[in-house]
Amino acid sequence: MTKYIIEPAVQASLPIRGSDERFPVRRVYCVGRNYAAHTIEMGGDPNREEPFFFQKNPDNLLTDSADFPYPDKSTDVHHEIEMIVALHKGGSNIPLDSALDYVWGYGVALDMTRRDLQAACKKAGRPWEIGKAFEHSAPASELMPVSEINHPTDGAIWLKVNGEIRQQGDLNQMIWKVPEMISYLSGLFTLAPGDLILSGTPSGVGPVERGDKLEGHIDGVGDLYCKVI
Repeated sequence: MTKYIIEPAVQASLPIRGSDERFPVRRVYCVGRNYAAHTIEMGGDPNREEPFFFQKNPDNLLTDSADFPYPDKSTDVHHEIEMIVALHKGGSNIPLDSALDYVWGYGVALDMTRRDLQAACKKAGRPWEIGKAFEHSAPASELMPVSEINHPTDGAIWLKVNGEIRQQGDLNQMIWKVPEMISYLSGLFTLAPGDLILSGTPSGVGPVERGDKLEGHIDGVGDLYCKVI
């Protein structure tokens, strides 16, 4: 039995719909600007360029409809609704035509962003971690296995704030589809079981305030609820 000088961190995990088992999480990759309309609203070029990725930490996940604590050091925190792609096997340079074989299931997540801090990082040419990878910055739903829902390629994705639609799109509007994301990412990193990919957000991102109630939905995948406190 391995002995550690300090207590190891608790394994990050996501709940699974209809099961008392959980999905262990190894890494969390996020693809940026994967919907054309959102790319435009963020000042980017909507033409199909190579995808880019950033990471959140596994322990940034906020599960089981827990409240989202408004973070320190920011006065401009934004919501970004995204689909989770959960992998049950990994590798390097995964062929495009077999990439979906690596997917265990799907879920709904929010990529919460300290937009003011992210903007300062962009201006200075610095990494985005302080804007993206802060505590509780990834509220996430239960996962749904591929065996139950197959691989969703279209369907509504939306976010309501206090009952009003803020973001709305369709999965078929993703610039880089799920197999392409997996194949491309596996050329940059060695993927492994337990890795998550957050697949980008449609347009309509905007600020949240304390007391806001957030409700996210993806057709055929699930729903997400959390309150900003």
